[in-house]
Amino acid sequence: MKSDFSRRHFLALAGAAAALWPVGKLVGAEEAPGEAKPTSDGTTRPFQPATPIAYRPVVTPNAVALPWKMVDGVKVFHLIAEPVRHEFTAGLVADCWGYNGRVHGPTIEAVEGDRIRIYVTNRLPESTTVHWHGVLVPSGMDGVGGLNQKPIEPGETFKYEFTLRQHGTFMYHPHHDEMTQMQLGMMGLFVIHPKEPESNPPDRDYAIMLSEWKVEIGAHRPDPNEMTDFNVFTMNARSFPGTEALLAQKGERVRIRLGNLSTMSHHSIHLHGASFTIVATDGGPIQKSAQWNENSVFVPTGTTRTIEFVAATPGDWVMHCHMLHHAMNQMGHASGNFIGVNTDGLNHKVRTLVPGYMAMGEDGSASMGEMSMPVPKNSIPMVGATGPFGYITMGGMFTVLKVRETLQAGVDPGWYQAAPGELAEPAKRDELERDGIG
Repeated sequence: MKSDFSRRHFLALAGAAAALWPVGKLVGAEEAPGEAKPTSDGTTRPFQPATPIAYRPVVTPNAVALPWKMVDGVKVFHLIAEPVRHEFTAGLVADCWGYNGRVHGPTIEAVEGDRIRIYVTNRLPESTTVHWHGVLVPSGMDGVGGLNQKPIEPGETFKYEFTLRQHGTFMYHPHHDEMTQMQLGMMGLFVIHPKEPESNPPDRDYAIMLSEWKVEIGAHRPDPNEMTDFNVFTMNARSFPGTEALLAQKGERVRIRLGNLSTMSHHSIHLHGASFTIVATDGGPIQKSAQWNENSVFVPTGTTRTIEFVAATPGDWVMHCHMLHHAMNQMGHASGNFIGVNTDGLNHKVRTLVPGYMAMGEDGSASMGEMSMPVPKNSIPMVGATGPFGYITMGGMFTVLKVRETLQAGVDPGWYQAAPGELAEPAKRDELERDGIG
């Protein structure tokens, strides 16, 4: 008897699970891990400048500051553009390009009025430049290959030198074969502190670069040709649960600098547990009379936004992109919708063609990550993390702000313990009867 379960029906049904465990084109899935090894040390040691500084250094979670030294009154930095093997989070490692052994590059910090000199050494297989995004520089230092300068060829070292004439949160990236180099990870934050020290500096000052990538399932290299369909979303080049938590003690004033060099996407960064004030853009500080309060800030691509708030309520508070697929990774969307479908008997039929097949998604996808089902090598579809009350079903552009009554310097306090009466839990029968809930 001829089966009515045609190949067309199989493809429609089997593809429905792709929203949870996408198969993708497997471009590069058979690639060897490659030889992308940084030639600089990519140190994560805390940087201690040789001379005193009149500002509180920013903290760039999962990243470091770029070291500098004083030479005849000039701050001297050294950036090295090179291939880097990078882990987005446990389970996803890719061969990227970055600076000084890191993706993204280290944060550059200086002070308004500083004369700075930045050497850039190119250890990539192609030419590059560096553009100081938003920083006011002479035309010949602006870093647009072919227009403002000759490209830096492999093996060459160029010198950029200029005086800083502004303060705020800026960025740096190549302006030469941008689609390849930026989509492989070449970018970093550039923080310029005001010449006159702040009279009331924040207690915590964090800097976060937002970015997006296309990494095909099983591939070992981001796809720099992608134009619209990005599937990995990061804060400082890390995806949750690989993102470091932000820490704050109750009553402290917290500043968070957000930069966005995503290829195409804007991000709506939402913070739980506090309202914040938007105090600056990449154009500079916003006058107090023009500042406004939010609990989500829209960060268009190519811009920075700086927010401040007082950490008033202890707890574990999420900060994430509210574009929902940006809070998850490597999900497929070109598939059927299984919500509400009766899949009785489907597994048995499909397994004659695909051994081990399991229909998923008919009751929603909340349990998919927790089930820890096998996924293709080097992929993190629907990967979240185990929290204190079960599985956290978010990932991607997601981190946690941990506010505590007291903190031990440099120590993550673990999960928050709610006080009695401050935890949502199953309602008791007498409570339902008391309040007339049927």
